[in-house]
Amino acid sequence: MPAKDHVKRVTMSLVGGSILLIGVALLVLPGPGLLLVLAGLVILAAEFPALERHVDPVRDRAMKAAEDSVSSPLRIAGSVLAGLGLIVAGVLWGLRVFPWLPFPGWSAGSSLILSGVVLFALLGWSYRKVRARRDQVS
Repeated sequence: MPAKDHVKRVTMSLVGGSILLIGVALLVLPGPGLLLVLAGLVILAAEFPALERHVDPVRDRAMKAAEDSVSSPLRIAGSVLAGLGLIVAGVLWGLRVFPWLPFPGWSAGSSLILSGVVLFALLGWSYRKVRARRDQVS
């Protein structure tokens, strides 16, 4: 294996593994955990074909979760409120309004704000995808 290929394989393994681990953490933290798990698996499967068998089940679950998130006006409203809550919490954390909060400051606050923005982006993507699918069926 040439050195260039070896460096690419190691780099892709580190990137894919990192995204996968962040996704696993975000399964219990606020953020798009399942989609990051999927992204990490796709990257790793390009270098390790044995992982390909795990991509489709995770993709199916991620797409199902995306569809479920916009399946009713109540769910959409809940997702919007959660996104706004994340952004407000991020600002409060960043401004250190409550100094007793764990890890006060912009490092934690910005990650909460980013999670809220990502939630809104994914919500919009999910809504367009589900609406396009409904238009095709009609």
